Amino acid sequence: MTDKPTLVKCLVWDLDNTVWDGTLLENPDVELFPGIRETIVELDSRGVLNSIASKNDYDLAWKHLEKLGLAEYFVHPQIGWGRKSDSVAQIAERLNFALTTIAFIDDLPTERAEVNYHSDAVRCYDAARAGELTGLPEFSPEVVTVDARRRREMYQASFRRDAEKEAFNGPDEDFLRSLDLVMAIKRADEVDLSRVEELTLRTSQMNATGVHYSDADLRKLLADPAHEVLTVTLADRFGPHGAVGVLLLERHPGLWHLKLLATSCRVVAFGAGAVLLNWLIDEAARAGAHLVADFRATDRNRMMEIAYRFAGFTADACECLAVLGEAAADDLQRLHLVADRRDAPTTMSLAAPELAVAAETAARPG
Repeated sequence: MTDKPTLVKCLVWDLDNTVWDGTLLENPDVELFPGIRETIVELDSRGVLNSIASKNDYDLAWKHLEKLGLAEYFVHPQIGWGRKSDSVAQIAERLNFALTTIAFIDDLPTERAEVNYHSDAVRCYDAARAGELTGLPEFSPEVVTVDARRRREMYQASFRRDAEKEAFNGPDEDFLRSLDLVMAIKRADEVDLSRVEELTLRTSQMNATGVHYSDADLRKLLADPAHEVLTVTLADRFGPHGAVGVLLLERHPGLWHLKLLATSCRVVAFGAGAVLLNWLIDEAARAGAHLVADFRATDRNRMMEIAYRFAGFTADACECLAVLGEAAADDLQRLHLVADRRDAPTTMSLAAPELAVAAETAARPG
């Protein structure tokens, strides 16, 4: 595991004298600063979302962005006359991103100071540095995956999905069924490694240990027959959600050790974490194995602890824990569950490998 800068997930742009040269209300034909288009497009191609926090007339500003051919690149823009700190906070909440992954760029020191006063975790940049951003490590993921390149489109699809949910008249479960959700769990291969690494790096709210596994770490696990590296994708009638989860599992006789479960915050509302855990518990029950899940509390992953507890994991002692030896860190908890059979999900279709069968096959002599 390696130390890496916290990547920016979303850059929030001011407009006047930041994206374009001048004030729109004074000059309706203001032009882009040199290099701005290239910066926005390049960040988008890396999976960094672009948004807006601007004090402006919404209709006028949006029409000008459309004229410039840039409107499509911005997600959940906040254009109005309120405080920019409020706009930044609304964007982070709507995207379900931690403020530590949000950046803000503005030409006015007073506006940057106002944002930092209310949200000191947000990284703020002078508009004069716009051309430098793509060269900074916090905007430069080591690997750009297929999912990263289409991240904006996936979020925009999610907004359309949310709009349909608002108009849906009926129970939440009925709405989920109407989406025709399909979850696919598969054993990772070489092609999947970059997506798995990205998930462990970018996911904080639904990461059970907060640990990032590097490409080298994952390759070692793939080569170890005692380990399972599993990726999870989700799709519905609005399109693919992309890679949304990863499980790292080590099998011992009578004990399955869940070293990491991480799911994207984008699929929390679909109950993806519960579906994954119930599937894994059912597989362990079929194999006659106990489950032990590693959990290390962070300031972001309380939801994951709740998911484990709701699934039935406890801190109760069991003789099976002796197989694992001492935990690698003092703050690492090992939550235990005597696996029992679980029902198949009712809100989505599930395609997954049969881990219990693989465990039985591996246990046979010769």
